[in-house]
Amino acid sequence: MERLKTTGVWMFCDALTANETRELAQRIEALGYSALWIPDTVGRDPFVSSSTMLQATENLILATGIANMFMRHPGAMKQASMSLAEASGDRFLLGIGVSHQPMVEGVRGLDYSKPLTAMKQYLAGMEASPYTGAAATMPPVVVAALGPKMLELSRDAAQGAHPYWTTPEHTAQAAAILGPDSLLCVEQKVCLTTNPDEGRAKGAEQLGRYKVLPNYRNNWKRLGFSEDQIENNDPDFVDAVFAWGDADTLKARVQAHYDAGATHVCVQPIHPTEAPTVVDWDCLEALAPGA
Repeated sequence: MERLKTTGVWMFCDALTANETRELAQRIEALGYSALWIPDTVGRDPFVSSSTMLQATENLILATGIANMFMRHPGAMKQASMSLAEASGDRFLLGIGVSHQPMVEGVRGLDYSKPLTAMKQYLAGMEASPYTGAAATMPPVVVAALGPKMLELSRDAAQGAHPYWTTPEHTAQAAAILGPDSLLCVEQKVCLTTNPDEGRAKGAEQLGRYKVLPNYRNNWKRLGFSEDQIENNDPDFVDAVFAWGDADTLKARVQAHYDAGATHVCVQPIHPTEAPTVVDWDCLEALAPGA
């Protein structure tokens, strides 16, 4: 996707009304961002939200980051994706993933014993599923991948990967596995503040929601961080995975991912003083392509 070569935005939108999501997408598009990535948890359906925001915009790509494969049959995932691609003039990108054991087994009561095998079978099932809708092209598929085996699968059975909560060092490792022909769409949390206490407190707040998830924790340890650093929000760890600072500092972190081999970076703005549901437009305006 040529249009993904400029930076995008990753954002939770469940706290917004449908009308507010339209306005959000329009404003993000007006700032020059190439894509808006939205998650799939226990709130609004990401395909419905994507349809809403695609209808409200002209050039913005909508991407799922990620759609939970355990929630949908491969054929249904393909139908929704191709329908959105056809209706929007190919402005939809499908990010899919295995999510996390607490969500899949704990919330949904589904088997999470072999996520890599399940993803391999799912991608094959989606490829084999028939589609008889109006002429459309299957949108690019990227897989939520952190470890080397899932990254290899992303390279071999999809169009690339969508790593989340990582570092430029991880981006370099992923790029080496994926090679030059795959998409590498990296999420980076950013907080526009020059106050170290404020920035690290927001980083720790965000990490508190994710440290209980083994997929992230194991990946951070693969990157060389100790259990103690992760558990106690060591400043070196927080600063490595959570970018805070002035606009130039945040832009430098985004550029570090591109320099490491990312084909696309989507920034997730975290407001330095407000609740996580508040959109930090100052941050988005400061980091907008061309700003």
